[in-house]
Parts: sequence; structure tokens; C-alpha cells
Amino acid sequence: MEKNNIFAKMDELDNQVGVFHKELTDLKQKVKELLEDNKRLSEENDQLRQLFKREAELEREVVKAPAKGKKSGANQVVQASSNQTFAEASVAIGEGHDNLTRLYHEGFHICNVYYGHLRTEGDCLFCLSFLNK
Repeated sequence: MEKNNIFAKMDELDNQVGVFHKELTDLKQKVKELLEDNKRLSEENDQLRQLFKREAELEREVVKAPAKGKKSGANQVVQASSNQTFAEASVAIGEGHDNLTRLYHEGFHICNVYYGHLRTEGDCLFCLSFLNK
């Protein structure tokens, strides 16, 4: 082989390696996005199942409740709903922090820098400082 042919062949191989590297990087990014979407959709699906279960339980309780009278029954429903609202409000105070903590422990960033991205390299100092506030 001539020297020029060798250098031309090396240049061609170098270009092919560059193209393969770019394609591999693109595929890795796509897989990462798909994994994040899958995790997010799985969590959303679990939350919807829990919500559906709670709604079904509430409906069963309403059906099982004895109907004593229209006024007394209506007053009980209003009192129960106002008590539930107050209880839910007192529980919801720390619920946001608990949700963020849960998300962090499930492997997602909660900091403003990488929010919602999958944590791939251990703990994030930004997220930890946010949790400790």
C-alpha cells in the first residue's frame, strides 16, 4: 500500500468512528429520556391507582351509611366534608416536603439546577442542601 492510501484509509476510519460515537451518544440520551419517562409514568400510574382506591372506599362508605333523615343526613355529610377538609389541610402542610424527599430517594433531582432529571452519580449537593432547609 502506498503512504497516501494508508493516510486516506486512516482518515476515513477516523470519520467513521466519529459518526459511530455521535450515534452512540444520541442513543444513550434517548434511552435516558425513555427511562425517565417510564419512571414518571409508573409513579403517576401508582398515584392514580391510590386515588381511585380512595374514591372507591369513600363511595362504599357513603352507600353503607344509614339514611336516617334527609336533613340530618345532609348535615352529617356537610360536617364530615368540613372535617375532612380541615384534616386534609393540616396533613398537607408537610406533604410537599415529603413528596420531594420521596422523589429524591427514588432517584430524581429536586434541586432547581437539574429538577426532574434522573440522578446517575450518587447524591447531589444542591438537592441535599434544599432538603435540609
